[in-house]
Amino acid sequence: MKKFLLLAAVLGLVVLHARAQTGKQKIRVTDLTRIKQVAGVKTSPDGKQAVYTLTTIEPDADKKEEYEYKTHLYLAALSGLNGAARRSGGTKALTNGSESARQPDWSPDGKSIAFARTVKGKSQIFVMPLDGGEAWQLTKLSYGASSPQWSPDGKRILFTVSASLSELLKDSLLNRGKTVPAWSLEKPGFATNDFIKPDRNVKANPDGSLAEIRAYLNKDVDDKKAKVINRLNFQGESTTEPELSFTHIYSIEVDPNATPKPLTHGFYSFQAPVWMPDGQGILAVTDRDTLRHPDREQDAALIWLAADGSGKRISLLSEAGKTYFSPSVSPDGRQLVLLTNSAQGVNAGQIAVAALNGTSVSDLQVISFDRSAGNLKWGAVPVAGSKKKKAPLNTAYAVFFTAPSNGGFPLYRLDPATKQITQLSDYESGISAFDLAGDQVVFAKTEVANPSELYTASFSGATIQKPLTGKAVKLSNHNDWVSDKALSFPEKRTYRNSKGQTVEYWIMKPTVATANEVATSGKKYPLLLNMHGGPTAMWGPGEPSMWHEFQYFCSQGYGIVYANPRGSGGYGIDFQRANVKDWGTGPTEDVLAAATDAAKEAWVDTSRQVITGGSYAGYLTAWIVAHDNRFKAAFSQRGVYDLTTFMGEGNAWRLVPNYFGGYPWEKRAEDVLEANSPYTFVENIKTPLLIKHGENDLRTGVIQSEMMYKSLKILGRPVEYVRMPGATHEMSRTGNVRQRIDRMLRIYEFFERYVGEKNSRQ
Repeated sequence: MKKFLLLAAVLGLVVLHARAQTGKQKIRVTDLTRIKQVAGVKTSPDGKQAVYTLTTIEPDADKKEEYEYKTHLYLAALSGLNGAARRSGGTKALTNGSESARQPDWSPDGKSIAFARTVKGKSQIFVMPLDGGEAWQLTKLSYGASSPQWSPDGKRILFTVSASLSELLKDSLLNRGKTVPAWSLEKPGFATNDFIKPDRNVKANPDGSLAEIRAYLNKDVDDKKAKVINRLNFQGESTTEPELSFTHIYSIEVDPNATPKPLTHGFYSFQAPVWMPDGQGILAVTDRDTLRHPDREQDAALIWLAADGSGKRISLLSEAGKTYFSPSVSPDGRQLVLLTNSAQGVNAGQIAVAALNGTSVSDLQVISFDRSAGNLKWGAVPVAGSKKKKAPLNTAYAVFFTAPSNGGFPLYRLDPATKQITQLSDYESGISAFDLAGDQVVFAKTEVANPSELYTASFSGATIQKPLTGKAVKLSNHNDWVSDKALSFPEKRTYRNSKGQTVEYWIMKPTVATANEVATSGKKYPLLLNMHGGPTAMWGPGEPSMWHEFQYFCSQGYGIVYANPRGSGGYGIDFQRANVKDWGTGPTEDVLAAATDAAKEAWVDTSRQVITGGSYAGYLTAWIVAHDNRFKAAFSQRGVYDLTTFMGEGNAWRLVPNYFGGYPWEKRAEDVLEANSPYTFVENIKTPLLIKHGENDLRTGVIQSEMMYKSLKILGRPVEYVRMPGATHEMSRTGNVRQRIDRMLRIYEFFERYVGEKNSRQ
């Protein structure tokens, strides 16, 4: 009987991993260029069609071996297609060419689509009639124009622009009276901001008067010979940004000869504008305190703006220490949903609903939902027992949204009347974009079997037990090449950590490791512990950014284990705050527990374990190899290694006070920062270490990696340092494609030096 059970188990594993034995091709590193990403889903007003964006990676026609990202608009039919027609891919391209198209929005009559496209280096708004004819350019602003939204009557389009401080000083529309900011520019030695007023009578002269010298110095700044920094948040993603920029809201009539009209003005920004259903007003988010420097003001208020450009403005929600964002108004204009949280500390956005009556908000209620919600959208839902076409107020509409949770990005529905939330899709996939059409959800989905496609499904009756993803109809075939590839499917496991929290992790078998091979020949493979950054990121089967990397390393003969340790998002606020003042020890316990369990698999060679991670996980990689010697090689990417230095070098510097309770000069935080810095333990690192950083990465800053590399080099440790010219912190996700390929190959090549099979060593 025992022999029979053993045989059955082996046969079961053979069936489970049969994909590797069907002659399918391995995932290659260059398959990265074949992945197409669906996003920006918008359904037509009649619910019969959906427009969406598709981002592809194309060879650069002008540069050999280089690539370009292209985003174009596609149209999908939602009705009139049978199952076979939909499975064949009932979609068509609406735009093409060298310039990308993005941010589509339907006109209320469904006859046109507005979208943004780059012209001469600036984003502008175009309008495409769907009954024939070419798209035509609506805006030609020097600031550019983005995020178009049709007015409810279809006569105007709302959009946003970004203007610098120096541009605002000269603009009589956005800066009425050509004044200077009411808040201090914080330039030492000047009590007011009058110093920035241009004096055309003063000529630049290095040998002249003080006023002429100042004019000369200002000209050097204009000519990019100097950068003068007085602001707090001067670090962008790729370069220092001494000058502030501001987002303003415009509207324009849908006419080729129309002139855009600014709806906002002044030296502060307006974000996330949305039309009120009556077309008379607009909701937007702005700084709560307009007399406070924008770099220092972290509170955000919700306001109502007059759509006629009169400048009338009413504050709807404003509270010290609070921020409000992502507002969405119900189709009848009577309800509001938005996100809110505390402006400081380790937090996640909480859903709040309120009654909306023209220019007033009442009965604001925060909903109990312990995940970080996003993509809030209203949709009509049927009411039980009602035969009317329209349900009664407060029950006719529900709020649909997504949230990272337990390794996936499910879709949820909130009933504003009962405050009940229903999960509509599973944890094994990720819904990255969606829109509603009647009782249908049209969505972009990521899953292990396919990195991105467009689907539609009815949300009626959907629950976590009966997820809508289980009955979804596939509308596109953009990544059908994956069907010819051998894939590794993760196995989910859990661990109870020392805090009593449940930590989820996944184990992926090497694609080439068949059950029969392991059982008969005892062949074993290296194990890679791959960790996420953030630290509030979350990985799982529904997370899109790691799809290719995981599959590539499994195809190269590596097993992978990845976990969501304490501090990760997707498991509630207490779990997310569980690494406050403990970035190293606690999360290390969690990821090493996952690695220890994975190492028990029959196919794992425990003498060939390696580790990698980026950003916060670059930090964690360095921390672990300074405290644990099980790994034969490590690759630390764009990491933070000395928290005191990070406070000054990275634009993510607020992580220091938020997580560690203070600043480096404060005694209450000084010892905590030192105890939590991997650099403090640099002498303990003996594991061969490859360090990588983008040269233009200002989120974590290159001095972090320079310090770590130089110190290990002085200590005579096996360390190598790779700098990526021009690369930012986002290199592995949206950076130069050649550098993204280089990064993965360097990980593989470095690990092969230490854990590759003997016959593969040079």
